[in-house]
Amino acid sequence: MDVVKNKILIVDDEKANLKILTHILGSEYTIYTATNGASALEKAKELLPDLILLDILMPEMDGYQTLSAIKNSEQLKNIPVVFTTGLDSDEDEEKGLSLDAADYITKPFSSPIVKLRVRNQIQIVNQLRVIESLSMIDQLTQIPNRRNFDYRLNVEWKQAIREQQPISLLMIDLDKFKDLNDIFGHQNGDFALKTIAELFKKSLRRPADFTARWGGEEFIVLLPNTHLDGALEVAEMIRSDAEKTSIVFSGGAQSNITLSIGVTSIVPKQDSNKEAFLSKADKALYHAKESGRNRVAHLTV
Repeated sequence: MDVVKNKILIVDDEKANLKILTHILGSEYTIYTATNGASALEKAKELLPDLILLDILMPEMDGYQTLSAIKNSEQLKNIPVVFTTGLDSDEDEEKGLSLDAADYITKPFSSPIVKLRVRNQIQIVNQLRVIESLSMIDQLTQIPNRRNFDYRLNVEWKQAIREQQPISLLMIDLDKFKDLNDIFGHQNGDFALKTIAELFKKSLRRPADFTARWGGEEFIVLLPNTHLDGALEVAEMIRSDAEKTSIVFSGGAQSNITLSIGVTSIVPKQDSNKEAFLSKADKALYHAKESGRNRVAHLTV
């Protein structure tokens, strides 16, 4: 399996400098180049590189102006920028750092220094990416967590408004989970939650369908571009799949599990309320549990 290399965009109006930096860094990273500030911004938005090496002295749009444009762009502002420059005064360095440059590499280039300074920035980028990934995943079930769901709902909600498409929600609860914990122990309770999370992965077949752990024994499923009838069909499939699942715990003990599912659907408008949407799904779930559990109930917004 090929290792995916980090991407670096090198911006310099001197082709000789582009060639030198590409030679120094090309074996470790995927290199892209631009020869002026305008094309650098265009390529950065297209490629979203992990790091930008930016020359200061360029015609028309210099490095300072380019960096300001990068930091003012919602899409690019978190990409670290390292200045490459022949300017070495304290004032020049202070100006660059005040504009939020991550570091400086001075010319003429020293291959070991270039590699070390770039490696330091790339390590920071990769570490932050791991931290961000972990913060969006439920550590027990290894599916998205509530924070991740909130972000995804916001994205899909806006798209549904723009395109006037339906969006549906399933709120799911493991029935009598406290009893399961009391009988089989918390470790086996955790195993049951992991099993349900795996079941969702099999039941939800469309790439756009999104499931997350809502908290405790509750899960939530987001179904973009899905009317109520389609959402009820998915919910019933999940309920049925769970009912047929027998969990074998450590020590050989077995237990069947059932799910109660609340369903709601909406074609949102500009003045529609996401909180009301979530509340309807929660009320539908409550109705399913009050009606005897192991069933699907629905409410529309």
